[in-house]
Amino acid sequence: MMFGNTLKKDSSFEEKTENEKSSFASDTDIPVHYEDASENDSDSYYPTDSSSDRSGFFANFKTDYKTKRTLEQRHIQLIAIGGSIGTGLFVTIGTGLAHAGPGSLFVAFFFWTTVILLLTSAVAEMVCYLPTSSPFIDMAGRAVDEAFECAAGWNFFLMEAFYIPFEITACNTMIHFWRDDYSPAITFVVQIALYIAFNIYTVKWYGESEFYLSITKLILCIALLFFTFITMVGGNPQHDAFGFRNFNHPDPFLPYLDSGALGQFEGFFAAVSKACFVCVSGEYLSMVAGEAKNPRNTMKNSFKTVIYRLALFYIGGALSVGILVASNDPQLLASISSGKSDASASPYVIAIQNMGIKGLPSVVNVVIILSAFSAGNSYYYCASRQLYSLAKKGFAPKCFLICSKEGIPVLAVGFTTIFALLSLLQLGKSSTVVLNWIVSLFVSLQVSSFGVWSSQWVIFHLKVVSMLTISFFII
Repeated sequence: MMFGNTLKKDSSFEEKTENEKSSFASDTDIPVHYEDASENDSDSYYPTDSSSDRSGFFANFKTDYKTKRTLEQRHIQLIAIGGSIGTGLFVTIGTGLAHAGPGSLFVAFFFWTTVILLLTSAVAEMVCYLPTSSPFIDMAGRAVDEAFECAAGWNFFLMEAFYIPFEITACNTMIHFWRDDYSPAITFVVQIALYIAFNIYTVKWYGESEFYLSITKLILCIALLFFTFITMVGGNPQHDAFGFRNFNHPDPFLPYLDSGALGQFEGFFAAVSKACFVCVSGEYLSMVAGEAKNPRNTMKNSFKTVIYRLALFYIGGALSVGILVASNDPQLLASISSGKSDASASPYVIAIQNMGIKGLPSVVNVVIILSAFSAGNSYYYCASRQLYSLAKKGFAPKCFLICSKEGIPVLAVGFTTIFALLSLLQLGKSSTVVLNWIVSLFVSLQVSSFGVWSSQWVIFHLKVVSMLTISFFII
């Protein structure tokens, strides 16, 4: 039987030859008829200890309950397009504009989105082949060894978990755009409670919440692109067709730390650092593969939409902020120097205020808050499911395998909440200090994860070529 046939959803793994059983694809049995198991569980081929002798309240939480495939294609399509869009695209991007200039910012985002597209394609190929709760981590064990799989799994969990307090803190700073005469603990507690509510009962709650929140983010992104075009051709209260004036003034490529060409090179890498934080790969999308209906078709179609998010929102967003706001805008520089990270530091809000448009900054701020909440919700989901996957593999305590009847790993969700509580650090220190530490930690974890995915994809392809060669000689 040829390797190509093993990737079809109607193929039978019982027909493997002895040579194929020793190959890469048969290291772990992979279920193929996902439709048959879609309503029951997402990973029935992973053995777990039964706890069926429990009774009473705790009978609703067992290790032999598993996550369920209940997410529909409409959920995953919107998660793919807008799930990872957070405050970085609307607020943090302004720092890159001031440090590097609009030209360097645009080139940096174009460069990094190309890298992200390549990584996403690699992840998509492995996910569509092995659509489990944590497919690219499972592939790390197949491609290298268990030690590599363990390190990659915990690295990804920490990356997602540390992103949660960033988005929680970002939501609080966005609310400060209107008023700050309240305790930040109020917004922290409310947001964490909502995260728990969306993730503790049924995965459909998460899917539905992300479906509608992603729609609001898409509307904002598209509206800001239209706003940029309309205002640059004169559709503003001043009737000023400023075109690319801000893009060319004072200089498209600013020096950052040093002067001259070296400083411009450093500015470009400062912009790349911001792009690395703002642009998220397809790893968050791969985490829903274990709870998606008909995953191979659903995930394949969803991954195809990632290119539109990269090209339209990230590259288009980098171009838009360079057109709307000059890199030496006094309000932008004042926001950065004072450490502000609320909507007043957003290049879009600054542009709207410079044009004298009333009311619109508040509307933009509301959607930015929803964007931050949505991104945090996605990272909350990914972190809890990654911890569940680590427990399945024996790399985390077995208690994290306990699921409710609805297929929710309740203890994994509870443990993830501990990381959300790190947002309370803002009660004692400046929010900027907290955000900067989390951003630096996240970027380092993310870049190391990129290396993991790239290496395992290379080995995955080497194994595929080897298996095709074996199949050719068998036939």
